Amino acid sequence: MFVPCNGRFPLLISLASIFFAGTSGNSLVAAAAVTGLVLFGILVTLAVSWILSRTLLQGVPSCFVLELPPFRWPRIGSLLVRSFLDRTIFVLGRAVTVAAPAGALTWLLANIHIEGQSLLNLAAGYLQPLASSLGLDGYIFLAFILALPANELVLPLLLMAYLNLGALVELDSLEALANLLKSHGWTWATALSVMLFSLLHYPCTTTLLTVYKETRSLKWTTLAFIIPLAVASVVLLLLNAVLNTTKAL
Repeated sequence: MFVPCNGRFPLLISLASIFFAGTSGNSLVAAAAVTGLVLFGILVTLAVSWILSRTLLQGVPSCFVLELPPFRWPRIGSLLVRSFLDRTIFVLGRAVTVAAPAGALTWLLANIHIEGQSLLNLAAGYLQPLASSLGLDGYIFLAFILALPANELVLPLLLMAYLNLGALVELDSLEALANLLKSHGWTWATALSVMLFSLLHYPCTTTLLTVYKETRSLKWTTLAFIIPLAVASVVLLLLNAVLNTTKAL
């Protein structure tokens, strides 16, 4: 749960390259930063598993049985059909049921204005006090909320909010992204907070739907959302408490 999926890696790699690789753009440093983050996620996974096994899951037997089918040579026709049904149809179904409504909501927030401000800006301002306690800002926190359907949306949503645009956007280069983030007050501490929150926060909607499909339990689906969010919040609160104490010394 705390190991990044493919949707989170672009954000992690981009921020590591901008804020931790230095002006030389050393890719090895960026790779080391991302690797360290992944290893930290594994440690958090083990720690949370240990805690759950002694609290919520205490006394609950755990087992995993995997029955392998007999080996058969693959048939091209069935392979293409299954690939089409399992991949293409699944992605289109996800787009229709999850991404499309989320996109519509994002568009409404960005394009409906009240007293000269978009609902997106108003929502970010409302979230600012909570976000600042985590080392983020209101726009970052709102981007993570709106990106619940897919983690790939975090960065485009953040750029849309920072540039005050009415549609999702991508910048042409890493340098342009770096200039934009730094112009909005980002430091290495901000980047580290965002990377940790991206690593540890709740899974996307597709994962939550899968949890519900497998468990048929609203309780465990809700816990799959709340537990990572709580872990991410605690880690960021501790990190920023340490950083603020260090600055005060």
